[in-house]
Amino acid sequence: MDGTVNVLKPPGMTSSDVVVWLRRLLKLKRVGHTGTLDPGVAGVLPVCVGQATRVAEYFTGQGKSYRAEITFGIATDTQDALGEIITRTVPNLSVQDVENILSRFQGAITQVPPMYSSVRHQGKHLYEYARAGVEVERTGREVEIHSLNLSGWRDYEFPRAFLDIKCSKGTYVRTLCHDIGEVLGCGAHMSYLLRLQSGSFALEESWTLEELTECVGRNDYTFLRPLPEGLDLPQADLEPQRVQAFRNGLPSASQAVQGPRAEGLTVKVLSEGIFLGIGVWRKDILYPHKVLVTG
Repeated sequence: MDGTVNVLKPPGMTSSDVVVWLRRLLKLKRVGHTGTLDPGVAGVLPVCVGQATRVAEYFTGQGKSYRAEITFGIATDTQDALGEIITRTVPNLSVQDVENILSRFQGAITQVPPMYSSVRHQGKHLYEYARAGVEVERTGREVEIHSLNLSGWRDYEFPRAFLDIKCSKGTYVRTLCHDIGEVLGCGAHMSYLLRLQSGSFALEESWTLEELTECVGRNDYTFLRPLPEGLDLPQADLEPQRVQAFRNGLPSASQAVQGPRAEGLTVKVLSEGIFLGIGVWRKDILYPHKVLVTG
């Protein structure tokens, strides 16, 4: 049983909780998620099963899309609705004020990881320091906000806006919301987040835990997407006579490969429609990087 499952993660579960749950359901040990979603966040969580776990990192690196609700006037220590309120001020804010500053947060921006995050510092997660009341100096990281659009507005005492976001791997949407509040001078936090897409995995095609349970109960595994479906990498087609060499970890000259090539380019390698693994081009030679076990 090898492939990926597009899970609709419910709020309240960690990504690891979903993995443990799916291991029990499928009665398999080799199950792993492709990128952490905070417990309060719902939405698309691609999960790798079987040999797909060997290429999970390539799913993790793909772009993400979200719909976020941001509440203005209230800032929290976690930058989301689960944290303790640290400032609370009724803002004098209009929808136009928000629209006017969104362009500042598009393109390449620098984010400082929040203290309540899984980023490591001297062998410990930042959230471990935060829970102990210790503030650690963090280095900013560059991320890419491909698009940022205001899709809704609620003119409450503490106004709320809905933001549609397309961004790169590693983007903290709650930090984005916090930083928007800082620029507007009123503070803000991410009050809800839904992940709409991760790579080619879309919300409309995701499966709830209840649906997955029903499918397995009737021995229906159509929810499992076969490899390399959903793997957003250029494709290299290897001549059949080089298949065993690739599986043995041996490189192949460019004459035996069809497809794009460039120094350092990572590709998914197939032969006669069969997915063999991941390869890397170096000096016009294709080297195996991740080889799937057969037999």
